[in-house]
Amino acid sequence: MSSDPSSSPFAEHVERLSRTHLRELLKDGARGEGLRLRLGGILLDLSRQKLDEQAIDALGRFVQASGWEKARDAMFAGEPINTSENRAVLHTALRASGSRLKSPAPRDALQEIEQTLQRIEKLVHAVEHGDTESMGLASTITDVVNVGIGGSDLGPRLATHALNNFHLPRIRSHFLTNVDGQAAADLMRELDPRRTLVILVSKTFTTQETLLNGQVLRDWIVRAYDGDERATARHFLAVSANVKEAEKWGIVASHVYPMWDFVGGRLSVWSAVGLSLALAIGMDHFRAFLAGAAEVDDHFRSAPWRQNLPVLLSIVEYWNRSVLAHASRAVIPYADLLGDLTSYLQQLEMESLGKHVTPQGKQVSGVTVPVVWGSVGTNAQHAYFQALHQGTDVVPLDFIGVVKPGHTLRASNDALLSNLLAQAAALALGKTFDEALAEAKEGDEIARRALAAQRTFEGDRPSTVFLLDALTPHTLGALIALYEHKVFMLGHLWGINAFDQWGVELGKAIARQILPALNGGADELAGFDSSTRALIEAIQDRREG
Repeated sequence: MSSDPSSSPFAEHVERLSRTHLRELLKDGARGEGLRLRLGGILLDLSRQKLDEQAIDALGRFVQASGWEKARDAMFAGEPINTSENRAVLHTALRASGSRLKSPAPRDALQEIEQTLQRIEKLVHAVEHGDTESMGLASTITDVVNVGIGGSDLGPRLATHALNNFHLPRIRSHFLTNVDGQAAADLMRELDPRRTLVILVSKTFTTQETLLNGQVLRDWIVRAYDGDERATARHFLAVSANVKEAEKWGIVASHVYPMWDFVGGRLSVWSAVGLSLALAIGMDHFRAFLAGAAEVDDHFRSAPWRQNLPVLLSIVEYWNRSVLAHASRAVIPYADLLGDLTSYLQQLEMESLGKHVTPQGKQVSGVTVPVVWGSVGTNAQHAYFQALHQGTDVVPLDFIGVVKPGHTLRASNDALLSNLLAQAAALALGKTFDEALAEAKEGDEIARRALAAQRTFEGDRPSTVFLLDALTPHTLGALIALYEHKVFMLGHLWGINAFDQWGVELGKAIARQILPALNGGADELAGFDSSTRALIEAIQDRREG
């Protein structure tokens, strides 16, 4: 269903709510009853969104009329809802083993997934117990390096860092993604090549960044074994759909774990793409991670829209973006362990929903994805919160907090949570001119009023709060799944395919043309536009100088 920001069903609600400040809405003691819900160890508080019951009901009627339940069921059943590539979208099947509801996914897909989980479990057990030689790997592994980019990096990186308190004692985890050689050089200085296990993650096994970084690490390990290729091969695993290319590269087939066409990269952390995560936290915790997501899957499949957390999250985003035209959303985790969450959500949301045409090839009638950005609080408060409070643009926010941290520093956690709650309250309530004027004690009337104007906060700025009971494998899995299903819902409401990413391809194709030209002659520059040609020439000149 295409969005229409000027559609009449919402016009009266926009007009009414434009005359109602959030501080007035928040005076209603019963307001939180339908806007504060719990699931999977997470409390979701939507009470500071610029919505009232009438607007929510209107949005609910819109959602119900869209046929979202039928579309949802088609996804879970494995119908080819990724129409541009004629593929199923079965990331939910990856964690179906933790569901209480029977999965409607194809049986052969579920069997392949379970077989892969058993392979992962066998490997994790071998590494955990120092029995890697039985798996054809080097005898002593202390460090695991995940080499991938995009969905092959962001999901495992987020989860591995977030679950640091659950790491096994004998394994250290590292991530190598960008082709900037500095990161690889730093890593090689730190690690022992004879104790390092490298996992190359690439569906096609043709990803430029991954193969370049993989070759750097391979050359490093080969040197440690004085050119012994067989010994080197015992340090490499792959996660790929292209076993033949992985074998050509030098990875034995039995060390290749599968990727499937029915799972996109940004939704793949639940699969063998999460191998580095499983090695870091152990299989019991990895299955708990899957179970947290599965609990949200069951809820999404069974709860009516008014109690359905992913549906409510999508309603809020649709209202803020398509109806109120807010162009961005900030994600602020008040937990250093969730420092990678914003980057992960940028790909999940913006790669999925950054589309301007429908699956039928027609221009969408309204806007789609907002820009997602942010960083960790309280650091963010001392960087850009000035603009969030008093800037000219309203930016909705997601605040994420953890009630019970994985440390005993209670005073630190209290300070963190108090700042989170204070920012959400301040953004919503603001400070009136009269309140600011009462605080201005010095100067004449003109000076006092000028200062009061500068110290006035309009407020009326919406936010959502996610409060995790604790940051565990289960709650992290649930949090990620909530965002995944919100993305599905928004793709449905905006009438776009959330599961392809053609916009990624053009730049990669041009980069393949530019790469040889950087070291070529004038003839190789002829096909480029004048700006690109001038910059290539500038690079060549400065290299020669």
